[in-house]
Amino acid sequence: MSSSVPEGWELSNISSTCEVLDSKRVPLNSQERSGRQGVYPYYGANGVQGYIDDYIFEGEHVLLAEDGGNFDQWESRPISYLVSGKFWVNNHAHILKAKGSNLTRFIHYSLVHKNILKHINGGTRAKLNQSDMRDITLLRPPPPEQQKIATILSTVDDVIEKTRAQIDKLKDLKTGMMQELLTKGIGPGGVPHTEFKDSPVGRIPVGWKIVDYASVVRPVMPSFILNDDEEYSPVVVRRRHMGVETRETKLGSKILVKSQYRVVPGTFLISKRQIYHGSCGLVPFNIGDKAIISKEYLALETTDELDVRFLNYFSYTNAFHQQIVRTTYGVDEEKFVFKDQWWMKELIPLPSRDEQNEISNILDSMASEISLKEKYLVQVESVKKAIMQDLLTGKVRVNVDNMDSEERVAV
Repeated sequence: MSSSVPEGWELSNISSTCEVLDSKRVPLNSQERSGRQGVYPYYGANGVQGYIDDYIFEGEHVLLAEDGGNFDQWESRPISYLVSGKFWVNNHAHILKAKGSNLTRFIHYSLVHKNILKHINGGTRAKLNQSDMRDITLLRPPPPEQQKIATILSTVDDVIEKTRAQIDKLKDLKTGMMQELLTKGIGPGGVPHTEFKDSPVGRIPVGWKIVDYASVVRPVMPSFILNDDEEYSPVVVRRRHMGVETRETKLGSKILVKSQYRVVPGTFLISKRQIYHGSCGLVPFNIGDKAIISKEYLALETTDELDVRFLNYFSYTNAFHQQIVRTTYGVDEEKFVFKDQWWMKELIPLPSRDEQNEISNILDSMASEISLKEKYLVQVESVKKAIMQDLLTGKVRVNVDNMDSEERVAV
């Protein structure tokens, strides 16, 4: 944020612009909260910690982390929260409410991604003492500009929240659809199956086969990246919470990465190190032919009888997770061994290839819709970041002459 003060603005601080309500905080330990379950949110340094049967505060306030906040990640993660309604706060968050003609919502936007590291005391747990917090400087526009800026940013926040809600709804719908399709199928011509049978992997349509993995998948050895390879700019494929994570990486013309191997899109991976986290999935088809994995993965390809996409979706089921657990042994998460020879003897339900394709196409379509929403969300969040930089520094001035009646009443 620029150190210059725009014309008509003032350089102020939290002490001058806000009431500090920390003295009203009442911390409750987990045992006390468990005996007081209710509907009122109980806030800590980084958001809601639970719900209890009473409240201390009411109305719009800003919560600024006192300790344990995201201070060193201020650019990408919030250090303050705008809360409203009736709520309780523990002693890990400062409680602020704008005073005079200042707006609480504007105070929040001024703080949420502000670099306040010079005010933070070090130690095992970074802490923002109240005296240091009061000295945090803020640019203070006239109240009408505060209102207009807050309205603009609130509008963007509404879009972000609605998009997140849509994504969550689509993900829930996809999860339900997966459960339905992977156990009941589609049936010829889209007509649902009517007859079912019990199997080692659950109840499935009568017409589905049950086969072991050994008959429909085979291990593949990805090619090693040699140190005399030409300049190679691969996508690194990693596992993260049941979703393949990819990251662009630039490697020099002379490389020697003994633990990294080329892999082709459409390869199914099973992690040998994060088994208990369900680390398995499909190398994306849209990353081209330059992809690498570490040697810590079992790489598999499917026969013509099995659509690898169907295998990937089946890997999200509880039945598959149980198979992975059964074929893994060890002392703890740091010391275990995945026995792929054992896993190959486990069973997978097998619809006809046409039905597999149809099921996979439906789920792919839903995944694509979620992906588009997520990309849109990233774009909106990027736009918001740019708008905040412009508006909160006064680089771009808002026009208060066209404020609507509701905005004027708020001022």
